[in-house]
Amino acid sequence: MRSARRLSERGSVSAEFAVALPAAVLVLMLCMNGLFAAALRIELASTAATAARRVARGEPREESLAALQPAEVSIGRDGELICVTAARQLGIARIVARSCALDDAE
Repeated sequence: MRSARRLSERGSVSAEFAVALPAAVLVLMLCMNGLFAAALRIELASTAATAARRVARGEPREESLAALQPAEVSIGRDGELICVTAARQLGIARIVARSCALDDAE
């Protein structure tokens, strides 16, 4: 009786592993994508802040915004502030960062 039970359970660990492994890989990939998104957001925010300060000082816009390529970049005003918005696509997510600086060029 004991040997029949062992034979019926044979391969159950392999079957459980085969089901659990794709789920673990999926969770790991989602975590990695989240880390990449956070890193991209930080990079965009930092670069947009630098570009906003440079534009606000009166430096040429093309040179100031060159570091943000290949992101989609827009420049706008909000009262006395110059605001730079940068956006990039990461998979299905769109990462957007906005930074403003006081306009010193006037």
